[in-house]
Amino acid sequence: MQRKKGKGKALVTLMVVFGLFQTCFSSGINRASFPKGFVFGTASSAFQYEGAVKEDGRGPSVWDTFSHTFGKIIDGSNADVAVDQYHRYDEDVQLMKNMGMDAYRFSISWSRIFPNGTGQINQAGVDHYNKLIDALLAKGIEPYVTLYHWDLPQALEDKYKGWLDRQIIKDFVVFAETCFQKFGDRVKHWITFNEPHTFSIQGYDVGLQAPGRCSILLHLICRAGNSATEPYIVAHNVLLSHATVADIYRKKYKPQQKGSIGLSLDVIWFEPASNSTGDVEATKRAQDFQLGWFLDPLIFGDYPRTMRERVGNRLPTFSNFEASLVKGSLDFVGINHYTTFYGSNSSLATLLNDSLADSGALTIPFRNGKPIGDRANSIWLYIVPEGMRKLMNYIKQKYGNPPVIITENGMDDPNNSLISIKQALQDDKRIKYHNDYLTNLVASIKEDGCNVKGYFVWSLLDNWEWAAGYTSRFGLFFVDYKDKLKRYPKKSVEWFTNFLNSA
Repeated sequence: MQRKKGKGKALVTLMVVFGLFQTCFSSGINRASFPKGFVFGTASSAFQYEGAVKEDGRGPSVWDTFSHTFGKIIDGSNADVAVDQYHRYDEDVQLMKNMGMDAYRFSISWSRIFPNGTGQINQAGVDHYNKLIDALLAKGIEPYVTLYHWDLPQALEDKYKGWLDRQIIKDFVVFAETCFQKFGDRVKHWITFNEPHTFSIQGYDVGLQAPGRCSILLHLICRAGNSATEPYIVAHNVLLSHATVADIYRKKYKPQQKGSIGLSLDVIWFEPASNSTGDVEATKRAQDFQLGWFLDPLIFGDYPRTMRERVGNRLPTFSNFEASLVKGSLDFVGINHYTTFYGSNSSLATLLNDSLADSGALTIPFRNGKPIGDRANSIWLYIVPEGMRKLMNYIKQKYGNPPVIITENGMDDPNNSLISIKQALQDDKRIKYHNDYLTNLVASIKEDGCNVKGYFVWSLLDNWEWAAGYTSRFGLFFVDYKDKLKRYPKKSVEWFTNFLNSA
């Protein structure tokens, strides 16, 4: 009897192990499934990670101001400390090295280099990024640098309202050129902007992110703004800034530095809520007002026809020179993709006067009261892995198959103080998320011929998530906010380590 029990226990253990193996590797994908040279990395941003907001000469940004304004951040927190990567970058670089990651995407804080947005260079800021870049390269990790990840120097917002004034183009050029000069001998991958669609809408249409401008809910949450015009002005100035900087980089720096330059666009994939002509057309418009708003000018030289028709003279125009400058001004397209929504025809435009309503499309993750997929923690993040493959094919077909890098993909868990750290580290849902999205991504490459070159996980660490504060945990590593920001590997770290080191 005793021997039978022992055998039974061993059999159960074997079944459990086999079950875990199936869960983690059911698709059979690993690094070797992807083309040779495909880059795997993790992503971050300066404001969400660094902390040290008043150290070594750094000036304030619009997000410092916004996060210290009552009622703007859901948990009342700020990013003054964040996850303290400013002081702990060596430790974090080692975590990436241990996993087998090829690259790290991080952003440079504009106000660390120019505390006033322009003028005198802050050498301490330059020194910090030199040390971070050198630490990465010493461990064999390639830096992918974002120049602008939402943290506009407050001085430029105060001086001329930042992205609403064309002066911003000149000041951004000075900042970008300074970065090329100081870091371009080692940085070979530049991303000018992160998610201009997001900060144009959230910052200047609905006012839920810095600098918090809007008119649709003016008396409730915004003190100033015009939701019908400002998002388009901001986006236009961003496109011109990107194109000007890309032109300078290609002419002055690329011949010697041999790097590449692109930008990162946030893209929700949209599925028609029904087969009706109205919903199908609305879904196409929704994508024009999201991805097309930025990628059409960069590939074709002008905004989508649907935007021209529906926005009219509120949509800025490119001169012939500007159109030629913008068109073709990227070496790769960065795509931040997390989720999929339904699209349906909408008459919102008759109720609201803003850029969201201009598309005449309603995009939500529900149909007939049922969600489109399992939800992560964020109210907008529903898990629909096949959206990744469909989006890659859409970009291939509409835009001529440009080189694409997935510069962000991931999901969050809640920051639940009622569960133990041990429980929080068991992130099987995240493992399945990445496995399934990567499975669809590799299918788009190998079966459909999509030109995808890399994949960056959002995010290396749990971090400060903008208006969500510390309520959301996207990290592969758990950060203990109650105990000196200690980093603990979640189960997904083991999964990625196996993924990256298996052949």
